Amino acid sequence: MNITVYLGASEGNDKSFANAARELGKWIGESGNSLVYGGSKSGLMGILAESVLDAGGTVTGVEPQFFIDAGFEYDRVTKLIVTKDMSERKAKMTELGEAFIAFPGGTGTLEEISEIMSKVSLKQLSAPCILYNLNGYYNSLKELLDRMIESGLSSKERQEGIYFAEDLNEIKKILKGQGAKNEMDTSR
Repeated sequence: MNITVYLGASEGNDKSFANAARELGKWIGESGNSLVYGGSKSGLMGILAESVLDAGGTVTGVEPQFFIDAGFEYDRVTKLIVTKDMSERKAKMTELGEAFIAFPGGTGTLEEISEIMSKVSLKQLSAPCILYNLNGYYNSLKELLDRMIESGLSSKERQEGIYFAEDLNEIKKILKGQGAKNEMDTSR
């Protein structure tokens, strides 16, 4: 399975993020799945890609030309896809993905996963959309989605396929499809 992961090009100030990125990458590589990500060698992005590669997995980086011109691409990736801009990059990462994970990240990560959430909500995409809620990182977003339902602006049915996972074991369960509905119902 191609797992598209959105995450930061910086490490942030919480060391558990780097450790969790290594853990996720090792699992992706060892499980026979493939990583699709933004192609950068820096920050959490680089840690994740390196971990997948070190575990024997394959990595597809999708990087806009202006980031390559700035020297951000990771030269160890299995395959590098160069796009003209961020919009083309997002479309390619969506096209390649069979599951989507938002790791803790910044505004770019939020923008990318928001588009996936919208496509899942509109049933234009049937792949799981997982927000890796490491250390409660996405608690505020979880509360916002609940508020949308409470306010009658969304529904549980509309949000089917959007999951919040506290750790790698929950991610594995969601991706295996074991108890996916129960995970969703109890995660909000």
